[in-house]
Amino acid sequence: MGAVAVPAGALWGAQTERARQTFRLSALRLPTRFIRALALIKWAAARVNATGGTLPAAKAAAIERAALALADGAHPEAFPLDVFQTGSGTSSNMNVNEVIAALAAAALGSPVHPNDDVNQSQSSNDCVPSAIHIAAALALRDELLPALAHLAEVIGARAAELDAVVKTGRTHLMDALPLTLGQELGAWRSQVEDGSARLAATLPRLLRLAQGATAIGTGLNAPAGFGARVAAELAARTGLAFVPHPNPFAALAAQDDALELSAQARGVAVVLLKIANDLRWMNSGPLAGLGEIGLPELQPGSSIMPGKVNPVVPEAVAMIAAQVIGHDAAIGIAAQSGNFQLNVMLPLVAYDLLTSLELLAAAASFLADGAIAGFTVDRQRLDAPLARNPILVTALNPLIGYEAGAAITKEAYASGEPILEVAVRRSGLPREQLERLLDPRGLARGGQR
Repeated sequence: MGAVAVPAGALWGAQTERARQTFRLSALRLPTRFIRALALIKWAAARVNATGGTLPAAKAAAIERAALALADGAHPEAFPLDVFQTGSGTSSNMNVNEVIAALAAAALGSPVHPNDDVNQSQSSNDCVPSAIHIAAALALRDELLPALAHLAEVIGARAAELDAVVKTGRTHLMDALPLTLGQELGAWRSQVEDGSARLAATLPRLLRLAQGATAIGTGLNAPAGFGARVAAELAARTGLAFVPHPNPFAALAAQDDALELSAQARGVAVVLLKIANDLRWMNSGPLAGLGEIGLPELQPGSSIMPGKVNPVVPEAVAMIAAQVIGHDAAIGIAAQSGNFQLNVMLPLVAYDLLTSLELLAAAASFLADGAIAGFTVDRQRLDAPLARNPILVTALNPLIGYEAGAAITKEAYASGEPILEVAVRRSGLPREQLERLLDPRGLARGGQR
């Protein structure tokens, strides 16, 4: 294709430079975790190729050292390519091949070829899908699942602390029966734990790698058993039980596993968005809103209104949730993009999926430590509406019927009297019994008879 000038001092070579000059479409770069996963594949492949006798031991050792340096995060400046590139990710695969070849050649004092040596027994078509799986599995184990566990723990601690604090429940944003703050937060915790379990349930499919399928699924130019041996090397190094995908053609043609993980990540985003919006409503006011809680004050909330403080943590988390939901929509389109034996939106899948996992991990920790751990409760604000809540009359339905209860509710709303006083006058039941039946604390525990 002719000569191309590579910048002096650059670790990449001609193929990376061509891609750098061709794809100048955005400021987006593939996540570091993806590059590190590709480097791990190159490390494992060099070990397997050396064992098989197709790669000289000294050259393999130099490739391994260079690949592990990249896997540990070295030379981030050597990966300049745009996310929006060739759909197979060939540009980024060659970027990694060329950087490893340059580093290995410098260490050896003799040439190392990016295709013949570093990319031996591999194709972009199996390396890139494998890197997506490896990077996502590591992100789940090391970042997102621990962050969600921390969030659940913080919510659980606050739920236990506030288990006796009774408040007015709300359905349709309207006053409803009472519950405790502990019960309200306990629902959040359950949602977080369920979302985490759904994410974890995707791991067995993420651990299946395309490696060894090479260009089209037949494994041409890779020795028999290559994918299994690479998976075993990766498993030993990472502690994750990577295995070859049982159908290499599906591993190249589809991104169903990434799509599944993205869908579960979207589910967690929805959970975080629900919690964030509940916190915003509970914190609203403080005078003209609900004002049930006070979130930690982190910064001034207005450039014109002195003293205004906004719920910035839930707002930031809500924006992250919206971004993750958007990424999932893009991954849904990307997962069906391609014909026959290869998906051709792999870089987009890699970017959106890994970015979503990273954002959710950050959001979960931020929500836990920046909002839930430190909010205060206005007990007076919670107690004041409880005795006046006409919906408490629901507890009398089995004794006086729905219609009579509705009449008491309407009168209490119209008069502004406590529901107890109206019920004493209209129900025919003794005050002592009504005091017990209409006690918000008892109702929050399922009622007493």
